[in-house]
Amino acid sequence: MGKLVLMKGNEALSEAAIIAGCRYYFGYPITPQNEVTAYMARRLKEMNGVFIQAESEVAAINMVYGASAAGARAMTSSSSPGISLKMEGLSYLAGSRLPCVVANVMRAGPGLGNITPSQGDYFQATKGGGHGDYHVICLAPHSVQDTADYTVLAFDLADKYRVPVMILSDGMIGQMLENIILPENKPDSKLLKKDWALKGAKNRERNVIRSLWLYPADAVEKNNILLQETYKQITANEIRFEEYMLNDAEVIFTAFGISARICKGTIDVLRKQGIRCGLFRPITLWPFPYKKLEEYTNSARVKFFMDIELNAGQMLEDVNLAVKDKKPVYFYGRFGGYYPSIEEIITQVKSRLK
Repeated sequence: MGKLVLMKGNEALSEAAIIAGCRYYFGYPITPQNEVTAYMARRLKEMNGVFIQAESEVAAINMVYGASAAGARAMTSSSSPGISLKMEGLSYLAGSRLPCVVANVMRAGPGLGNITPSQGDYFQATKGGGHGDYHVICLAPHSVQDTADYTVLAFDLADKYRVPVMILSDGMIGQMLENIILPENKPDSKLLKKDWALKGAKNRERNVIRSLWLYPADAVEKNNILLQETYKQITANEIRFEEYMLNDAEVIFTAFGISARICKGTIDVLRKQGIRCGLFRPITLWPFPYKKLEEYTNSARVKFFMDIELNAGQMLEDVNLAVKDKKPVYFYGRFGGYYPSIEEIITQVKSRLK
């Protein structure tokens, strides 16, 4: 059993990264994720690790590239506009098949927006914010405990598949305080044995890590094919989701992150009023659990789906792809750091039940 502690989401993310074996962190300050930078500055010094406050977000993601290429477990974090600046480097990491963890504590946008919570970066995280045919595994916590647990998982998945993994948090989860049990982690030794890394080549053929392939002419295509095969394996093996009170649900909420927490409270109230609701929460936003969500469309009991997000309906597109017009799908969202109250969501549900 791990240690029981009271932590902010950002602190839990940081300590979990240390537990997972991260000893290299490169970042640049931006609210509302600055606790990650501050925490890692202190803890990595205690762990004889490396902390660098880079001169920019662009520099930070490229420092991650270098540390990962050398075989280290490396991480960076930022918030929405800072993550946008990291997208070129993230594409390089994906193209070079380098594992790393990138945490996005989302804030309102577009542009600089403000420092309040949002879920407006779903498209960026799941559809590829940089150039080229690539994906990152995207994990969406809805609590401080999730944040810690998924951070440890992120490092293991990154090394298992040699891909970047993104933790998609937000300003509310990052700032909230909750009691959690710190995860215990004993990484599989196979994950830490990186024969591909640049660690010196005295007794073997030299390794080459790159995303630029000019010769031979078909090298880029071969690398892309290899990446797509990796993504197929991830889709087959790593889809994660939570089902909450769905056994008899007439109305199914779909939500991720903090919106899912709000939906759980709404469900508890509605059930007391005799309205049977449940929640389908994707944990992996990529790969998205299309097939599992589609299964609920086959039930005559289910009247409709209600998608709740802190954006204009970004995950809604994936929900619609899963539901395939077999049932009605409705949406309710808020912007700019506002989040829907339980009362607002209840009003939305009851208006569709009339």
